Amino acid sequence: MTTAVGLETDSTWKGLLAGKSGIGPITYFDASEFSSRIAGEVKNFDPLTYVDRKNAKKMDPFILYAIAAAEQALAQSGLRIGCANACRVGTYISSGIGGFGTIEREHEKFLKNGPRRISPFFIPAAIINLAAGQVSIRFGAKGPNSATATACSASSHAIGDSFKMIQCGEADAMIAGGAEAAITPMGVGGFAAMRALSTARNDEPEKASRPFDGGRDGFVVGEGAGILILEEMESALQRGAQVIAEIVGYGMSSDAFHITAPPDDGSGAFRVMQKAILDAGLSPQDIDYINAHGTSTPPNDRIETRAIKDLLGQRAYQIPVSSTKSMTGHLLGAAGGLEGGITALAIRDQILPPTINQEIPDPDCDLDYIPNQARKAEIRYALSNSFGFGGTNASILLKRFEH
Repeated sequence: MTTAVGLETDSTWKGLLAGKSGIGPITYFDASEFSSRIAGEVKNFDPLTYVDRKNAKKMDPFILYAIAAAEQALAQSGLRIGCANACRVGTYISSGIGGFGTIEREHEKFLKNGPRRISPFFIPAAIINLAAGQVSIRFGAKGPNSATATACSASSHAIGDSFKMIQCGEADAMIAGGAEAAITPMGVGGFAAMRALSTARNDEPEKASRPFDGGRDGFVVGEGAGILILEEMESALQRGAQVIAEIVGYGMSSDAFHITAPPDDGSGAFRVMQKAILDAGLSPQDIDYINAHGTSTPPNDRIETRAIKDLLGQRAYQIPVSSTKSMTGHLLGAAGGLEGGITALAIRDQILPPTINQEIPDPDCDLDYIPNQARKAEIRYALSNSFGFGGTNASILLKRFEH
């Protein structure tokens, strides 16, 4: 993990359990004229920790974040990629936006100085699949190499698709997840123009992202990366890997309703969770925790709550649900990779990360959102939800490792 809460997995996880907000004033550009002037910036990130200066200049930050998170993930996994297994290890790293900052910078150079000043590295720095491509090159992974651009579901799709690739024998291991770096004038300005961002708490940014709270008024843009190493179980056990959790189910669905808004009945969210559960051969009664999409926008949180109630019935009131976007901000296409990892750590440590800024009750959001403080719990099965513009939905079902 590389996030606004911490530069690596341990500091991010400890920060989340402590209820630490990574949201602050935007420092990357002058945001004084923007309606939303806050974001979850990755602080003190030094790309030279991972790549040399020459290569760092050729990569957009979203690619650098992916490399940083992939290096951490591979180190934790103990997976070594060499001649014997390189063709059986794949890379699937997604993004919703890609190199927005690079596009803006190069476009400005073009307008000021003409086409001859456009960098020859412009396209490879900006396009979405180059996070997967650069990670593949860096670590020598010669198996499947792919990326999706399915908005805020992108990296959950990357994880789920990787799971299926391993399941059907296309690979033995996958470096999977997402990366995003969209805290740019056009990125923030575009979401602000849609009135999707929080604007009410520019002066107290740590309180702005408040999923399921009655005072929520929009999401806060975050950035960073979340990368998982998925590996076929027998392969992992044979080499003595420290298994964090198992992936046992994956669901995909479409709202087929609107370019940005989910249907009020939450049918797409309901179906995608149901599909993940059925894929695992389980029933809704088996679910112990849900890491929600929970963006902090008024309609999303209400509708996701309704979908959870439709899925679980009266049992919904006994199942804890949390949104860690309350601390990291919304990582857009990287959200599912980050939150899939968070869900795995919650299962490993048997502790639930909180939803911070739970202060004002909302009668439409009346479940147990693990308000403000982490909580010990017995978790065997957990869902991680991601929903995106265009009505694209993904849900990953994880299980406690028992061997």
